[in-house]
Amino acid sequence: MSYYFIAQIEIKDPEVYQKYLDKAEEVFRKFKGKYLVVDDKPVILEGTWIFTRTVVIKFNNRKDFDVWYNSGEYQEILKYRLSASVCNTILAKGLNDDD
Repeated sequence: MSYYFIAQIEIKDPEVYQKYLDKAEEVFRKFKGKYLVVDDKPVILEGTWIFTRTVVIKFNNRKDFDVWYNSGEYQEILKYRLSASVCNTILAKGLNDDD
């Protein structure tokens, strides 16, 4: 069962946030994560959307997500994202294994 890490992000300090970006893709690949969406200007269809960046990352299963999120490598760069932005993040379970 696939799992999706979904983030809504408002970047407040681009220089510090860049430190996160400099290593993020390398870490995601190492832990079997795959970017599906990185959009700095999503089209708002309904409601209010206060964030400027939307990110969706796919993991093949919950274990892969847990290993990635709790890894020393990710925790080392996560501090830059958290200090440089306002974020809402969730983990959502996919519908089936064929997605």
